[in-house]
Amino acid sequence: MDQQDNNKRVQYYSDGQFSDDMPFSGSNSSGTDDYHGATAPSGSGEGRTSVNSDTMACGAAAKKRKLPTWAKALIIVAAVIFGIMLISVGCSNAFDKIAGSDSTAVSTGFGYDYIGVLCVEGTIDEYGTDTYNHQYLLNAIDAMMEDSQNQGMILYVNTPGGSVYASDQLYLKIREYQETTGRPVYSSMQSQATSGGYYISASCDKIIADRNCWTGSIGVTMGSFVDISGLLENLGIKTTTITSGANKAMGSNVEPMTSEQRAIFQSLVDEAYEQFVSIVADGRNMSTDEVKALADGRIYTAKQAKANGLIDEIGTFEDAVSLMHTNYQMEDNVYVEYFQPEEQLDLSSLLGIIADKADKSSITDAEAIEELLKINGTFRVSYISSVTR
Repeated sequence: MDQQDNNKRVQYYSDGQFSDDMPFSGSNSSGTDDYHGATAPSGSGEGRTSVNSDTMACGAAAKKRKLPTWAKALIIVAAVIFGIMLISVGCSNAFDKIAGSDSTAVSTGFGYDYIGVLCVEGTIDEYGTDTYNHQYLLNAIDAMMEDSQNQGMILYVNTPGGSVYASDQLYLKIREYQETTGRPVYSSMQSQATSGGYYISASCDKIIADRNCWTGSIGVTMGSFVDISGLLENLGIKTTTITSGANKAMGSNVEPMTSEQRAIFQSLVDEAYEQFVSIVADGRNMSTDEVKALADGRIYTAKQAKANGLIDEIGTFEDAVSLMHTNYQMEDNVYVEYFQPEEQLDLSSLLGIIADKADKSSITDAEAIEELLKINGTFRVSYISSVTR
């Protein structure tokens, strides 16, 4: 991407401290995103304690003053109370995170004009994941809509997609922001912005993808259906399912899927697919036939996506910010504010429980069948790529 304006700069910050000299860095090698700007000052130095000892002048004959018994007891009691307080505060904070305390709260009122960066990372899901908080993102868009100092929004997208419901709900909220405020919305695609990640980006005024980004995967999936009825028959196991209609238990893994049931499932996927295609066609000024020629579920590199019209530019997040500043004649004092939900803890991670078995060779046939049965526990129509980076 050509340099738009060398005089346009973004001040990155942390905890209210601004700095010109620490640029946005994207993702580090450990897989975590470290784009929150400069580290806040550490404050005052470490506290120090000095101890005064009284000694007599004659070295070996010197005697140290001893604390009285009641003072020692008081110190021990104080230390115990302090330890209990630390443990209580730590547990309280941990369980607050587990419970999601205030995890969706969003506040603005920064006191200056800004571009809001909406961080969409992880699997898009209405119930939330470790790195994705659906309600927080919706609330953040609402907060920016109501804030006159907000001058625009950039989607920081790093996701394989997610559920149809959550992807569409986030898309509709972004459209509401565009229609209500008239402010620009750009999408800055990072390592991956596939399926639902492209879905929410389609209507943006500009889409800028990192040169190593994977995008596209325009399509719908309902997951895999597992039929173990033949295996059960070989084992001499018979099952009976009582339903009110022939298709009430459709998708059952103990009965073969009928052609009628397959057609029903396909109709659900087809309707979600047509919705996806229409959104891309509207957002990219294409015909539905043009989109369908690209929308067979395949993934595109940034270079391929630009060639077929799915994105506008290849560049970094800083390029996206600079481009918005230039295209909308924003002043240098229009800063950048990041809206990113806190990573959520769950009880299993708190207790260090590992879901996968350490020794896969010890899995019995019965356990293998049980794992197959779990696959068919739920069926969700999803805009999600099965190929992740």
